[in-house]
Amino acid sequence: MAVAKPTTMVLRRRTRAPKRYSEDEDGLGCYDVYCERCGSGDFGSKLLLCDKCDKGYHLFCLRPILVSVPKGSWFCPSCTNIKQPQLFPLVQTKIVDFFRIRRSSESMENLSNIKKRKRACSLAVSKRKRKLLAYNPTEDPQRRLEQMASLATALKASGTEYSDGLTYRPGMALRSANCAALEKGGMQILPKEDIETLNLCKKMMEKGECPPLMVVFDSVEGFTVQADRYIKDLTIITEYVGDVDYLKNRENDDGDSMMTLLHASNPSKSLVICPDKRSNIARFVNGINNFSPDGRKKQNVKCVRYDVNGECRVLLIANRDIRKGERLYYDYNGYEHEYPTEHFV
Repeated sequence: MAVAKPTTMVLRRRTRAPKRYSEDEDGLGCYDVYCERCGSGDFGSKLLLCDKCDKGYHLFCLRPILVSVPKGSWFCPSCTNIKQPQLFPLVQTKIVDFFRIRRSSESMENLSNIKKRKRACSLAVSKRKRKLLAYNPTEDPQRRLEQMASLATALKASGTEYSDGLTYRPGMALRSANCAALEKGGMQILPKEDIETLNLCKKMMEKGECPPLMVVFDSVEGFTVQADRYIKDLTIITEYVGDVDYLKNRENDDGDSMMTLLHASNPSKSLVICPDKRSNIARFVNGINNFSPDGRKKQNVKCVRYDVNGECRVLLIANRDIRKGERLYYDYNGYEHEYPTEHFV
């Protein structure tokens, strides 16, 4: 792939992203190549050339937008014939197998009773102590199948295996490396009651009671997640999961969904979550444009890192009431304020 400024390397990481560029970033425009969408040759370091037809496209003019220059070969939309992703079959047995759901009528009934008691308790004390709430699954089993099928479609299209927990793979970080005590400045501890709520959410998903969310494909934003029913403030949306690795191993990784797990005082012990091989619906929740007031207004989910029984975990939590049909957005940057989001819609 050719770019106007081959020495410029853009990292696709939330832990150390390039600075926001300005109009005169390159010192000069790209005079021999221009963007097929906007007709401009400016911003040369953001201009991609198709490896098949040699036409140029700005990262921010592509739909969906690309955050950074991808590694290896890249082909423009015309040469790849991008189509709507193939829908996952809406067949119960296939969905049960895909998500490895453990299902029995008796255990589902018992779980439902526990869930109602837990939620009633949480609602009673949340106004006073701001406790986290378990998500409220859709009652209609057929609709839940449709929600899971939408997630399965997105995972299949992105070549990702479903997982609902952090995974530790050979050659990456060991589970023993995930030690919350190493967090620089300390990490907030998730209270016992909230741990129980988180575990309840995990058990519901294992039984096929998924969060009331639908993954949809948007021509501008790509895969995105929207609420399929009303979601109350402080509800646990999901846990951010994937393979755990050392940050030092991912310095030049071009994964655009990487998430900080442990920001250690010793940089060599810092960890990241890599959801490119194994993940859940968290991978498809989009970020806000935090360079604009309108972008910040769209944020309805907060990304929070917690110490859960001595281990670091990352939760996505509703930070206000979310209406049915509303898309979910959170701030990629957190406290780092470095991830390039100025071109997000």
